[in-house]
Amino acid sequence: MQRHGQLLGIKPEKLEEYKRWHEAVWPEVLAMIHECNIRNFSIYHKDGFLFGYFEYVGNDFAADMAKMAADPKTQEWWAIQQPLQSPLPTRAPGEWWAEMEELFHTD
Repeated sequence: MQRHGQLLGIKPEKLEEYKRWHEAVWPEVLAMIHECNIRNFSIYHKDGFLFGYFEYVGNDFAADMAKMAADPKTQEWWAIQQPLQSPLPTRAPGEWWAEMEELFHTD
């Protein structure tokens, strides 16, 4: 299992809309997240930033993320969400959510 922490900006004037969308995430999007081996997924907000945390339980993260990115319903969801968001200028090439380095973990 791999733990992932990611960071993304949210446009201040779009935060309430973002919250409303996430009160009822489409079932097809949730199913694809699960099908792509993501578990224990949470999104938090603080001071204009979204922090995402999830656990990846599969064997090929890149392939699962490509599968998710190719899913039409997920693409439709992302097309709605991305205008609400503000990606970090320091993110790696190809990232929307900036992957964070894990510095500490304990169970």
